[in-house]
Amino acid sequence: MGKVLISDEISQTALEVFSNNNINVDYRPGIEHSELMAIISQYEGLAIRSATKVTSDLIEKASSLRVIGRAGIGTDNIDKKIATQKGIIVMNTPFGNAVTTAEHTIAMMMSLVRFIPPADQSTRQGKWEKSKFNGIEVTNKILGLIGCGNIGSIVASRAIGLKMKVIAYDPFLNSKKAEEIGVEKVDLEEILSRSDIISLHTPLTEETKNIISADTINKMKKGVRILNCARGGLVDEHACRAGLENGHIAGAAFDVFSDEPAVNNILFDAPNFIATPHLGASTKEAQENVAIQIAQQMSNYLISGAVINALNYPNLSSEEAPILKPYLNLSYLLGSFLGQVTKEGIKEIKLEMEGKASSINEEPILANVIVGIVEPTSQSVNGVNSREIASSRGINFSTTKHDRRCDYETLLTITLKHELGTRSIAGTLIGGYMPRIVNIQGIPIESDFPKYALYLRNYDKPGFIGDLGSLCSKYGINIATFHLGRREAGGEAIALVEIDGGLPASILSKIRSLEQVVRADLLQFAPLGE
Repeated sequence: MGKVLISDEISQTALEVFSNNNINVDYRPGIEHSELMAIISQYEGLAIRSATKVTSDLIEKASSLRVIGRAGIGTDNIDKKIATQKGIIVMNTPFGNAVTTAEHTIAMMMSLVRFIPPADQSTRQGKWEKSKFNGIEVTNKILGLIGCGNIGSIVASRAIGLKMKVIAYDPFLNSKKAEEIGVEKVDLEEILSRSDIISLHTPLTEETKNIISADTINKMKKGVRILNCARGGLVDEHACRAGLENGHIAGAAFDVFSDEPAVNNILFDAPNFIATPHLGASTKEAQENVAIQIAQQMSNYLISGAVINALNYPNLSSEEAPILKPYLNLSYLLGSFLGQVTKEGIKEIKLEMEGKASSINEEPILANVIVGIVEPTSQSVNGVNSREIASSRGINFSTTKHDRRCDYETLLTITLKHELGTRSIAGTLIGGYMPRIVNIQGIPIESDFPKYALYLRNYDKPGFIGDLGSLCSKYGINIATFHLGRREAGGEAIALVEIDGGLPASILSKIRSLEQVVRADLLQFAPLGE
């Protein structure tokens, strides 16, 4: 039927699943990259964990490869852009190791507060240093979660069972879901100032990189303890070491590091620091779960073309794909706009489809709307699992089709309800395939989706465009296109300003300080799959 190579250590149950589906499998864990390059053309499927690096040069040699399956969540070791360009499906198992990772977090916390690793070492050296290892109880302590998605919510439930008070910062956690979980939703500043222990459960993005920095550490309680079983790079390791040395941080326990494998890290000889070698998903149960899941997903695809938990391809039939492709891109881009400008907890997402859009399959369209909205805070979201992720965060979603006539041949309108109000955006397809914005917040405006754009809300008063242009000119920011819309003369107005590159935070702050500006956001857009 098909032929699959497993190039990393994985539970033997995966081999059984492939065999039961009449798929030939070669098990070669630890294979050298050069040898993998030489044989990869023989295989239709490649099953991996984190060790194998699926680089662009490897993909170029993989002339027969149809699917790459990652037994786990993280896919940083796969060049997904090149895989997509080559028509190779990339799958993962986003929920298979959530419990295991959460339990490891709790284990790290208890080890840290009771000095278990150093006490063990000391005792086996023949010492009896009871007074040296005087720890603290976690009962009645405040645990602050930065990120409260699938893993974070499990950590919360375990901590509540330990009689801890749990507070959480997560832009996509709404108050209703927080109440269901049993946590208090707060902002980042409160996490920093109130928490006795801080635990990270967020993906690594441009926004979250070094979210624990020298500045944020200074805002924490003296004697705070920090846990990171999420992603390396969330913590400035040099700043953390300084905090451990000066006593502001009482202890830290990390399972992940900015550079892995971490064989020589600045934190290793820091006081009151515990390290494990990325063991968050390393339990028999988790490895069994992800092995079975990825083997079955890959088998389904190789046998019938079914796509499950793909990171670079929607769940589509062969008949629907050509018709839906431009709509999938449009819906994703519209969602991406809302996801980038919304920092509040989301309650509801509504998709309205008019004109030609009312006759197509709404399920993949809605799925890609959610992908765009959720993507800034979830590295594992895709067109297949987006609704599950939204539901886990307490977000309701719905689709309505209208037979009524509209001003455009086809029209998608998304309304997002959040804790402070609503946001909306509408878009169409020009020529049947080119995505275009036609309305934001009820204000008509026509714009494409530039790679970099300033989204501005401002007062419609003389001098705004001149002031903005002068500021951009002063700092060498080139304006490529300028799209304006307003409700009425002198009232609320919006602008989408295409610029040629990114924008330093310092300049964005200066734009926000202009007299006429109500808000300013730097947005980035890329077509679906890039």
